[in-house]
Amino acid sequence: MLREIQRIAQVPELKSKILFTLLMLAVCRIGGFIPVPGINGEIAVSFFRHATGGGQNLFQMVDIFSGGAFSQMTVVALGVVPYISASIIMQLLVALWPSLQREIKENSEQGRRKVNKMTRFLTLILAFLQSGLFAKYALQMNISRPGIIAGELLDIQMFGFPWLFYLIVICTMTTGTVFLMWVGEQITERGIGNGMSLIIMIGILSQLPTAFGLIMQQLNLDSQVAGQMSFSSVVVLASLFVIVTIATILIIQGHRRIPLQYARRVVGRREVQGGNSYIPLKVNYAGVVPVIFASSLLMFPATLGTFIGKGNWIGEFAGWLSPGNTLHLIMFILLIVFFTYFWTATQFRPDQIASDMKKNGAFIPGIRQGKPTQDYLEQTMNRVTLLGAVFLALIAILPTIIGRILGVPQTISYFFGGTALLILVGVVLDTMKQIESHLLMKRYDGFMKRGRIKGR
Repeated sequence: MLREIQRIAQVPELKSKILFTLLMLAVCRIGGFIPVPGINGEIAVSFFRHATGGGQNLFQMVDIFSGGAFSQMTVVALGVVPYISASIIMQLLVALWPSLQREIKENSEQGRRKVNKMTRFLTLILAFLQSGLFAKYALQMNISRPGIIAGELLDIQMFGFPWLFYLIVICTMTTGTVFLMWVGEQITERGIGNGMSLIIMIGILSQLPTAFGLIMQQLNLDSQVAGQMSFSSVVVLASLFVIVTIATILIIQGHRRIPLQYARRVVGRREVQGGNSYIPLKVNYAGVVPVIFASSLLMFPATLGTFIGKGNWIGEFAGWLSPGNTLHLIMFILLIVFFTYFWTATQFRPDQIASDMKKNGAFIPGIRQGKPTQDYLEQTMNRVTLLGAVFLALIAILPTIIGRILGVPQTISYFFGGTALLILVGVVLDTMKQIESHLLMKRYDGFMKRGRIKGR
């Protein structure tokens, strides 16, 4: 490991990218400790702990995604969830908007800028809406637990409406979300890895000490009285952690090899005999993107319904979508499968692959070039994607099922498998691939020795 770190340090460009990424992530974590002006973060945290009660609760998922900023009501309490929701909406609009598709195909750079601009604007709207509902919910919390909101802010009213409190919460939380969006884009452009995924990952990692502390508390080692958790439950969770990690790596790295053959071609003045090769079709082409999209999309309506309160159809619908409910699990599985296919359809281009194969004189044995090759690649990718989507969904819901059987709190089981672990492993693998590509470009060995070509 030290040798790999030394190799990274010998590449100035890669070293600067990694340092820039770490610096930006540190800035994000600092924002998670700056409370909204006029809000007592300590009282808010105690209220949320009492609200969750160790069971499965929507606020636990939102708090994990934001790295604990949600329960403390900090300036970045909303995290990057509004941006992810906006990205989902824009991806769907691109697929359903023919003129926008045409513009992207004709001028990819200009089309990409237009989509990014619309995504930012939509993120601003969603953050404004969610922060306003957050302020409304904070007022309800303050009624049951006085002291969360400073009395001076509530005293300044107009027509019985605490406008100053709403203004402060909306402005600070919306600004925090826009700042995280900017940081994520800067990491993607100037750093290493995907910025938004890394921000989510660092938030999940920041909650790991809390999960381990809760395990020790549940074991009750300081007393002779048996705790709520047993050592056998911990062993099962540890085994689940290893299984999910291995399965995630296999699914993300696994691929189906499509054999290729090359016709005889002239290189310079010589005729070269055709060779053999293959096209690697990934089992899970979308990576962990479907899990992030599905989690964010389920959190958005459920969060709105929870903030609005019960007594209406939105509140009842939010209760059905709460984590742990059967409807939540079914919707989670369906959304993962849908987004796996949707992301693969938008990113995988069988027509371009078939065209490039025809130009280079390559063909699949038994399949004619052109349209038959395109149809074959599309059908094969659909079958492979179905396998990857089903396994990805099973891995995501496995901890919830195990937690129900063992009676383990969701806060603990969430970290030992499922969504959190899928995101962690997927983001780490993606970042390592980018580091390897930089090392190989500079003629260094890859970050992982096995299966890599050494530079000459």
